[in-house]
Amino acid sequence: MSVELPLWRGISGYRLLALGYALFRFSLVFAHVRHPVAGWIYLGALVLWTLATSRAFGNPARCSWPMLGFDLAIAVSGIVLSGYVDTPQQTAAGALTLPTIWAAATVLGFGGRGGWRLAAAAALVIGAANILGHGGPTLDNIHNTVLLLMVGCPVGQVMELARASEATLGEALRVDAATRERERLSRDIHDGVLQVLALVQRRAGAVDERLGQLAGEQERALRTLMTSGRLPAQTRGEGRDLRELLSGYADERITVAAPGTPVLLPGQVAEQLAAAVGAAVDNVRRHAGPDARAWILLEDEPAAVTVSIRDDGPGFPAGRLAEARQDGRLGVAQSIEGRLSDLGGTAEFSSAPGEGVEIELRVPREGEG
Repeated sequence: MSVELPLWRGISGYRLLALGYALFRFSLVFAHVRHPVAGWIYLGALVLWTLATSRAFGNPARCSWPMLGFDLAIAVSGIVLSGYVDTPQQTAAGALTLPTIWAAATVLGFGGRGGWRLAAAAALVIGAANILGHGGPTLDNIHNTVLLLMVGCPVGQVMELARASEATLGEALRVDAATRERERLSRDIHDGVLQVLALVQRRAGAVDERLGQLAGEQERALRTLMTSGRLPAQTRGEGRDLRELLSGYADERITVAAPGTPVLLPGQVAEQLAAAVGAAVDNVRRHAGPDARAWILLEDEPAAVTVSIRDDGPGFPAGRLAEARQDGRLGVAQSIEGRLSDLGGTAEFSSAPGEGVEIELRVPREGEG
């Protein structure tokens, strides 16, 4: 159940009680007013409106701004009409208005829907109507306006705090659920995949050294993922530390160097940049040879974030990438250059036979470039 729903139900209950008080109060004095019929007509309309909107005022999803505006108009019209219904002497003596304390329900509605600022605005409108409809400012009129402010503003503030608390609680529950899911996946991986990889590494060493090496690399990568503490499925656009995403590529052949402070990027940008680095790392593992090493350097600059990937493999001659594109082999173009282009960044390749390959990925920060 919503945190603020009980507060709205309280406002709806207050409207009904205040309506009952307005009817009771007018029944005691209607014989002494100048136009009792007009007063009863207004109160009849007030009864119909209050009963028709009781469910709406009990749920914030149903209480719309047009409804609140009409509610304020009814409260103001009742206050102004009170000067016509009562005698001038009663009005000057500070007689109660037709809606009496029901008008405070309108202020509470504005506070619940829009916070303390709109509650204060509604209270001042009702206070101004009370002053203008009863011959100018008096101590009673000013007192009533202050009471409306003291009631409506705290309720509006409580509503704002309730919404913020509900959002914080929802985020905490999401993080807790994500943590539980990660722990469950870690248990499943440990009980199944890691044990199989360890067995393959031990038994394949004598038969196929390369197979044993690959099994060992995958086992270490999975263990790194399990112990990194990263939560799955973070919200799009949420700040992500690029260092954490790149640390998963580190193993005995690949070294990752990063700044000591977080390198924060919008979630989607960080994930796509890390995926481009992953594609470069895959190329090293496939084409640089089993003994090749690679180094990943992350640089955080004021205007951009740069990731350099360098290996000590055999390299390739000039024009090789252009030939690959002409032959329809678009792995590098799509997995690396395409991602950087979508991010508004650049990908630069440099290599020569026997000198390895160096790739520089550069993504401008928001508002730069």
